[in-house]
Amino acid sequence: MPTNILMPALSPTMEDGTLARWLVKEGDTVRSGDVIAEIETDKATMEVEAVDEGVVGRILVAEGTAGVKVNAPIALLVEEGEAVPDGPVEAAAPAPSPAPAPEPAQPAAQAEKSAGKPNGKGGRVFASPLARRIAEQRGIDLAALKGSGPNGRIVKADVERAEAAPAPAAPAPQLAPSATAADVARHYEGRPFAEEPVSNVRRTIARRLTESKQTVPHFYLRVAIGMDALLAARSEINAGRAKDARISVNDFILKACALALRDHPDCNAAWAGDRVLKFAEADISVAVATDKGLFTPVLRNLAARPLGEISAEMKALAGKARDGKLSPAEMTGGAMSLSNLGMFGIDAFDAIINPPQASILAVGKAEQVAAVMDGKIETPTRVNASLSVDHRVIDGAAGAEFLGTIRRYLENPLSMLV
Repeated sequence: MPTNILMPALSPTMEDGTLARWLVKEGDTVRSGDVIAEIETDKATMEVEAVDEGVVGRILVAEGTAGVKVNAPIALLVEEGEAVPDGPVEAAAPAPSPAPAPEPAQPAAQAEKSAGKPNGKGGRVFASPLARRIAEQRGIDLAALKGSGPNGRIVKADVERAEAAPAPAAPAPQLAPSATAADVARHYEGRPFAEEPVSNVRRTIARRLTESKQTVPHFYLRVAIGMDALLAARSEINAGRAKDARISVNDFILKACALALRDHPDCNAAWAGDRVLKFAEADISVAVATDKGLFTPVLRNLAARPLGEISAEMKALAGKARDGKLSPAEMTGGAMSLSNLGMFGIDAFDAIINPPQASILAVGKAEQVAAVMDGKIETPTRVNASLSVDHRVIDGAAGAEFLGTIRRYLENPLSMLV
């Protein structure tokens, strides 16, 4: 009998995805393990394999469709010669209730049923698909309309009347945080702009960082770190090494953070609601900026690994991030994160913690500063570093000692090599 091919969950945080591309067409025969589609998840674009064998009877979701929920039917698989249903297979469905009357003005809408969707105020907006589509295209908020169709359903004429209605004399000077896309667009009415759909990656970043800032009690610790000894050691280590094998300042910082996590086991931890998880090894995620958004691959057991090995893996993971090839396993875990914006000329900044991790180190650029040292004016090279800490896991004094240890390793880089 026909079976549904479902939208898979390809990462722990995935709720929906974009069906980026079909690699099969209706009528194709597939076997278990054949790659049939590419799905853009909340992390990357990944290939999807067929679970069963059969013939692709019908494609239910067109390629390029965004917001496809996990476990939603995306295609039908049938046996050779078997009749192909018009829609998804349902194991047992109750008898359908009579459909509301169709809109006479649009023949295409006669086959469509009205759909109720939340209006953001606790109720539901009932509108025909045609009315909903026109409203989305023209930036009209359906929740503000009164329907004239059966049972108060919003129909095409209601949307067109709303569009023809005179605009308010003056828009509100400020928008609420819960403003809809249509509200925001009206706020900039008269100014040229282009609309760009929010990708799954960007939507996930927004959701996770908003939750972090709202629910995690951040506090911040800041220090200036002397870099002269580290830069000299790096120059000596890199002398004669191939360009693609050179150790970066970021590699040294990763190693210092890992050794500090080893020295302060209470800081090598994550928040788990009713408990704190304390880790035996130092795993650290690194923020990598790409044209698709921010990715945070995790490097594992760094305290026990040499700088050259850390550097090679960091380069490999950064390349995979830029190519959208990171797997969910490569972005899961870690007790802390490192975000370095020094290469962009940033003096200092505070970063947002990546839950459930307990801290993130933000590093600015290295530059010479004038300072009084032993009664003399010197010009040491320093970087500003800020440690954002989850107060549920790490107390102030413990965080200060942890950051102090990171600084000590960076200012005495040979101590990281023994």
